[in-house]
Amino acid sequence: MTFKIIASQCTQCGACEFECPSVAIKFKGEGYVIDPDKCTECKEAFDTQQCASVCPVPKTCVPA
Repeated sequence: MTFKIIASQCTQCGACEFECPSVAIKFKGEGYVIDPDKCTECKEAFDTQQCASVCPVPKTCVPA
């Protein structure tokens, strides 16, 4: 499973892009998206998902 960003809640602050250890988050079109082929849910690097932990809006980075 991967994570996704709820576009309607995203403030486009970019915090998640810089914290993603697998470089799975990019700005595309009008907002940030998570590449499901690159997302590892931070399992090998962290105990929690970094996108969700740095996002200022709760429940914006969620399991897909």
